[in-house]
Amino acid sequence: MRGKRVVLGVTGGIAAFKAASIASQLTQRGADVRVIMTASATQFITPLTMQILSRHSVAVDTFDERNPAVVNHIDLADHADLFVIAPATANFMGKLAMGLADDMLTTTLLATLAPIVVAPAMNVHMYQNAVVQENMNRLRARGVRFIDPAEGQLACGYVGQGRMAEPEEIVAWVERFFDTNRPLAGKKVLITAGPTQEPIDPVRYISNYSSGKMGYALAEAAVAAGAEVILVSGPVSLPTPEGVTRIDVVRTREMKEAVMRMLPEADVIIKAAAVSDYRPKVELASKRKKASSEWLLELEKTEDIASEVGKRKRPDQLFVGFAAETDRVAEYAKSKLVRKGQDLVVANDVTLPGAGFGTDTNIVTIYDRDGEVCALPLLSKREVAERIIQLIGERLHERR
Repeated sequence: MRGKRVVLGVTGGIAAFKAASIASQLTQRGADVRVIMTASATQFITPLTMQILSRHSVAVDTFDERNPAVVNHIDLADHADLFVIAPATANFMGKLAMGLADDMLTTTLLATLAPIVVAPAMNVHMYQNAVVQENMNRLRARGVRFIDPAEGQLACGYVGQGRMAEPEEIVAWVERFFDTNRPLAGKKVLITAGPTQEPIDPVRYISNYSSGKMGYALAEAAVAAGAEVILVSGPVSLPTPEGVTRIDVVRTREMKEAVMRMLPEADVIIKAAAVSDYRPKVELASKRKKASSEWLLELEKTEDIASEVGKRKRPDQLFVGFAAETDRVAEYAKSKLVRKGQDLVVANDVTLPGAGFGTDTNIVTIYDRDGEVCALPLLSKREVAERIIQLIGERLHERR
């Protein structure tokens, strides 16, 4: 944290008092903290308080140009390694989403190239309002990160989600962002894991042998690398890794809906799930009895999640796929990488001992558009996951 340049934006909500603790904690850890306050924020906490805690002058008025050598909002925009907006009101997020620049904070944010993280704080109904959520989704699509508000007693008397994350949580997020020993610090990783199940009738379904162990190992490794991890999981018997947000699904279409919903805010997408490629064309409402010696089951294709991700992903997002094959592994894996719009594909021959579904080990080869990147021998799935996450971190660094 020492020497890292953080610009703290404070907007006009009751949670503005928490910004004092954020500024104090960041400064104590050695960060160079500069504060920008909106006029509304000064109704809740004074600029003098923030000046004393940050040890720098506080910017409020766009036209208060005290140093003739620089333009203040451009200087602050260029100065920042990271912008932290805490608290962020619904009004502020709406202006930022629309590209408005009517005060010091919004003007500076339009001029910066630094990453932005926002900690919303508002009434639960305001937070759930469709317009507010739409504005947040717009910001996520532009790369703005969010530290989600907590649920609990709100200042207005309501109970629900809307209370700003505690200062310690926000400071910990900033520390992770600047932790150079963790290659995915400050990144959000979306991972799919496990199988999907496609019902035939109320007691039968089509699925596969996937245990979810590889995807869950990747989630653990990504958290250890400093990432915020969203895990979209099919039905498995594995515990949720510590620090991971898990979304449970059953059918392929449910997994697709969850992935598409979370896709805009992800920096990295790892599709490790083994989804069912086909489903019964007709799902029976009641159990089919053994009335004959044969049962012809007509199938139809399920949703192609990987292709949809490949079509929708932004150039700054890294997409990693998996290919479980039984023959011509390299050929099929490289073909899949191109067809699905992936940046990397992790291929394995599931017929090899120790590399099949349900095992605690794996043997994989990783490919990119230029061919083979590396081949890993028999390793534990956790070791394989750590190698993959390290490679992802290297690729993100090369892009920067």
